[in-house]
Amino acid sequence: MKALLYRRSIPRYLLSAFFSKLQRRRFHHLVTPLSLAEVPFAPARPGWATVRVSLCGICGSDLNLLKGAESMLLEPYASLPMVLGHEIVGVLEDAPEGSGLKAGQRVVIEPVLDCAVRELPPCRFCARGDYNLCENFLDGALPPGSTLGFNAAASGGMAERTAAHPSKILPVPDCLSDEEAVLVDSMASVAQPVLENFPEPGDTALVWGAGVLGQHAVRCLRALGFEGRIVAVARHAFQAELAREGGADTVLRSASRQELAKALGARFVPTTMGGGNIEGGADVIFDCVASPRTVQDGLLALRARGRYVMVGTAGALSGVDVSSLWFRQLKVTGTMAYATALWNGERVRTYQLCLDLLASGGYPTRGLLTGLFKLEDWKQAFQSSFDKKGSGSMKAAFDLR
Repeated sequence: MKALLYRRSIPRYLLSAFFSKLQRRRFHHLVTPLSLAEVPFAPARPGWATVRVSLCGICGSDLNLLKGAESMLLEPYASLPMVLGHEIVGVLEDAPEGSGLKAGQRVVIEPVLDCAVRELPPCRFCARGDYNLCENFLDGALPPGSTLGFNAAASGGMAERTAAHPSKILPVPDCLSDEEAVLVDSMASVAQPVLENFPEPGDTALVWGAGVLGQHAVRCLRALGFEGRIVAVARHAFQAELAREGGADTVLRSASRQELAKALGARFVPTTMGGGNIEGGADVIFDCVASPRTVQDGLLALRARGRYVMVGTAGALSGVDVSSLWFRQLKVTGTMAYATALWNGERVRTYQLCLDLLASGGYPTRGLLTGLFKLEDWKQAFQSSFDKKGSGSMKAAFDLR
């Protein structure tokens, strides 16, 4: 089958990192270890269901890999060579007996490769439903790797076919199009931290970044019932427009600390050196960028005992002054993928909750999927995702229908 295969090549990885720093908005396909290849297909394990891929979204983690920007500490949590892609909508070609699934169903795949998928007894996190924090991503019946698409055996969705453990396959409601269903993965990765750090009534939430993660953060807060104030920070005009449509009360464009303070009803405090501080501010910040600047200004823009939630992925952060962390007794947390969470007093599966919200018709999706590309046009697809300003891209996906 045709697939986008990522191979191990340290020289090419380093070249990708070098050229991406020189030209951040360009996809350097000539040096990346990714190529369109003919590869054999077989399910990773007996009893897995085969899925004919319809759409597969491009995730920020895929882009970081191609930019050579992944943390070196995370290298053990992937295995190569690997077929990329974990935001998958497809059609079941077969269904294992007793799985409750039917051939011909449209489905999405929750890609986490936890204890159950690895045929291991549940670790302490999997046992309580936090399988996104599984302690056995390196062990069991599969090679190392935390998700489908970052695993040498469990190939991803940037291919004509993939396969998944039946427990990770969820039917798509008939009322959802493939184009809507392909948003569920990025939505779930934001719904998880929103559910775990839900603001109190009357709080102010700051969403930093208005790419697809930031758009989902605004929409998830509103869809899950938050009626307090949402301030969003967007880089581009088209992102700002969509954030307003999604429910943000105030949208700033690449805000200064003075603008942040004003928008949050806080006080800007000048400093002789260091760019100034903010007194008061947001109750919770969802940082959907996770750059040194957003981490720094995010910490400053929190009121005492506020919560900073890193939704975007970051590796090393240089030059960040964390004095606000102790001076204001802030709470700082990250988030990894999705699993289950408490909602309205019940533990719910985040992926299913997102499917239900999308199917409800009350979750605005206009403008979130901005490009469909054939697998053969992979260079153009990644280029559009690298250059969001030039292309107006929010979420791009491969179309294998």
